[in-house]
Amino acid sequence: MKFRVDRDVFADAVAWAARSLPLRPSAPVLAGLLITAGDEGLILSTFDYETSARATLAAEVSDEGKALVSGRLLADICRALPAKPVDVSLEGARVTVTCGSSRFSLQTMPVEDYPSIPDMPAASGVVKSADFAHAVAQAVTAAGRDDMLPVLTGVRLEIEGDTIALLATDRFRLAQRELGWTPGTPDASLAALVPAKVLADTAKALTAGEEITIALSASGAGDGLIGFEGTGPGGVRRTTTRLLDGEFPKVRSLFPNERLTLAKIDKAELIESVKRVALVAERNTAVQLAFSDGVLTLDAGSGDEAQASERVHADIEGEDLVTGFNPQFLLDGLGAIDQAVVELAFTQASKPVVISGAADEGEQAGTFRYLLMPRRLLS
Repeated sequence: MKFRVDRDVFADAVAWAARSLPLRPSAPVLAGLLITAGDEGLILSTFDYETSARATLAAEVSDEGKALVSGRLLADICRALPAKPVDVSLEGARVTVTCGSSRFSLQTMPVEDYPSIPDMPAASGVVKSADFAHAVAQAVTAAGRDDMLPVLTGVRLEIEGDTIALLATDRFRLAQRELGWTPGTPDASLAALVPAKVLADTAKALTAGEEITIALSASGAGDGLIGFEGTGPGGVRRTTTRLLDGEFPKVRSLFPNERLTLAKIDKAELIESVKRVALVAERNTAVQLAFSDGVLTLDAGSGDEAQASERVHADIEGEDLVTGFNPQFLLDGLGAIDQAVVELAFTQASKPVVISGAADEGEQAGTFRYLLMPRRLLS
């Protein structure tokens, strides 16, 4: 194996392929990055039996071949190389990387012990890459991080015709985001529970091209697997990941159909006020929100400890209301909204609030909704 490749393109592709390598692999070869030089150019692959990554890029291939080396070490080396063409060759049991006056020699691992990279399922449709990345970033704000509840660490992806819905919850909050896409078949109806971290990293990494292909099989070959393909610097990027097992809770019914109190508030002003007041909030205590007479009053702290209070203008419709929320969860939801003005809709103080962006006159309402459970207020 011997090839020459652009340093920036190679470094970016290696970093992308190595990003999901396990820190503590169950087998040494799973820490490896497979380099394949051939007619297609250069293919860089990683796979840990759960998530695979495959980057294809152009290279001047002198000799075809394969080599398996430490992915993280190669990524570290590539980041440090000077801005010159990179020459890579397989010499016996070692891979030599030469760039300018820099030269590295890496020990290889047995290629024959490396697992086969799974094939992509059949393509289900395409979505604009920038829109998809933004929608995923909004949805994952509510995804769980507790590995003891693996179902809640995923994002529920629901496809109905030309609409994709993304749902995530950690039991204390719920995010829903919808966006349009171009399905392979007009009456497509598919669902998948995708690991939130893999989905977020993949969507963010595939924004170099205009579109992302989503590949998801309802049954048969590829069942239990979802694939994403897009354009990266220098070539095509492809990721597959196994879907999470288990039944995602039926959360759509949690969004109420009525609202008795509605407050519209400048988002930036509210975020800054919550940040300031939360400085005195003790761990796991709520920031109190009181809505009355066109004013939102925020309070935190109690007893002999530090206290804070701040008032923010709000357009309030309906009954006065006093409630409280985890300040970080509240900030997460507010930060995910695109619009400059947010709507906080309540049925009653003890029920969840639904936070969304307020549409300007003539604009369509935002397609992101964030439901947040209230916290008990300290007396």
